[in-house]
Amino acid sequence: MVEHELEVLADADAVARRAAAVVGASIRGASGAPDVFSFAVSGGRTPWLMFGYLAAEDLAWDRVAIWQVDERIAPAGDPDRNLTGLVASLPDAARASIRPMPVEAPDLEAAAAAYEAELPPVFDLVHLGLGDDGHTASLVPGDPVLEVRERRVAITGEYGGHRRMTLTYPALDGAAHVLWVVTGADKAEPLRRLLDGDRSIPAGRVAAEHQRVLADRAAAGDLARA
Repeated sequence: MVEHELEVLADADAVARRAAAVVGASIRGASGAPDVFSFAVSGGRTPWLMFGYLAAEDLAWDRVAIWQVDERIAPAGDPDRNLTGLVASLPDAARASIRPMPVEAPDLEAAAAAYEAELPPVFDLVHLGLGDDGHTASLVPGDPVLEVRERRVAITGEYGGHRRMTLTYPALDGAAHVLWVVTGADKAEPLRRLLDGDRSIPAGRVAAEHQRVLADRAAAGDLARA
């Protein structure tokens, strides 16, 4: 069974600060490596806070490639787009590092294949969130994309009003490190199931070897007192 290293913090702000510290240390630790540090990011309020705190870090953003874990099929600048929040929250120096998913392309399947062709063989760090239904990335309950193994990027069915482009399990499972950022009382049950290795929820099927979970007390629930 996959082991998750759990760290419980006071609240969402503390989680965002800690996540920024973890990301910053990872980027600095790879500063002497010959390759660009590959960082795949999901959307959400706490990650935007995380990037705000990263703005205070002295990081070599020109040595970082920021990939998207998933993205809604929506026009440029749409408030539902993860890219919109990402650009708004990142420091100016980091914005040139973003590799946006091409969700505005007329042929989405071809666009997904083109994005996949550009991905690094292994992500150095993947940031994931956790939905109250146990989804992660845009790997949602019941979607056929859950069974995709021959592609690292795919197009989902409609969920929450949008189809999406998402990394699939082969891309996530191959990551050197996965950082889960989980906040809010509505995440308590899916978090428990994730930590129990419950493969009946999409998040529980992520099989990367090194996975760290940063959760606030509201999400950790009884786990915080265990």
